[in-house]
This record gives sequence, structure tokens and C-alpha cells, in this order.
Amino acid sequence: MRLANQSADRLLRSAARGDQGAFAELVRQHQSMVFSIAWHFLRDRDTAEELAQEVFLHLYRCLDAIESPGHLVQWLRKVTGHRCIDQSRRARYRPRVGLDHAPEPSVAARIGDPLLSGLLQRLISELPDKPRMIVVLRYQEELEPMEIAELMDIPLGTVKSSLHRALALLRGRMERLQRGVIQ
Repeated sequence: MRLANQSADRLLRSAARGDQGAFAELVRQHQSMVFSIAWHFLRDRDTAEELAQEVFLHLYRCLDAIESPGHLVQWLRKVTGHRCIDQSRRARYRPRVGLDHAPEPSVAARIGDPLLSGLLQRLISELPDKPRMIVVLRYQEELEPMEIAELMDIPLGTVKSSLHRALALLRGRMERLQRGVIQ
């Protein structure tokens, strides 16, 4: 593990000195995480890809500020989260044309009920921006509430209460839908 950390540190330093190959390797190592966060938040493959490119362009410009490989991961998650929220806000004011109805996620699909999964994804996409990002970071990226609080620059209590309210809202909507289907 220590050898891997030294290698990652060396790669980061090389990229900061302008080594294009080192930067390309950093992108390769982290692109699926960045794309995954963006896709699960935005639910649009093209927009998620564009956003990921913007994040890595921003990284290229800010490489000198990155202190360690761990800091790089946190920085990428934080910037991706903020960019997703910004994109979502901009999209409210622009009409969308040509939605991609069947995007492929960058991570392997979990085995389960595809109808329930699709319904849950639709309900999550209807949540307000910040609670939606908290749900994505908690359940897609499997981050702890404290990590989410640090990434989003919000108090831990806010993360917990937002997560609690979002889950209660999702449960309520699921129950109403089930009653509507069953009755």
C-alpha cells in the first residue's frame, strides 16, 4: 500500500510539473468516479460527459493546489458535486431536447428489481438539487455523512437531516404509488 501511495504521489507531482502522460493517467484513474457522480445526479450521459471534461479541465488548471492523492479524490468529488448542482440550476431555465432514455452507468448494475430501480431513480431525480446530491453521494458513492459534509461545505447535522427528509419523502412517494397500483 505504501508503494502505491508513493507512486500516486509521484504521478501527481509529475502531472503538476506539466507531464501530459501523468495527467492523462490521473484522468484515467478517476474518470469513472467523476462520470458516475455526474450521471447519477444528472441522468443524462452527454451532459455528464461534458461536465466530467469540465471538471478535469479545472483540475488541470489547479494541479498545483492538490496536496496528495487523497486530496485529489476529495477535490474531484467536491468540484463534481458543485458542478452538477450548477448544471441542474442552469437546466431549469433552458428547454431540453433529445433526452437519452437508456443511458449506461459507468458502474456495474446491481442485481435487483429493474422496475423498482427505475421508479426509484425517477423519484430521486425529482428531489431538489442539494438533497439529491446528498443521496447520490451517500448511496451511489457510499460516502459517510461526515465526508459528504466536508465535500459540500455544509454542517454534518444538515447532511443528516437532509438525508432523513429525502428518504422520508422517497418512502412517502413510493407508498402512495404502491397504494395507487394496489387499489
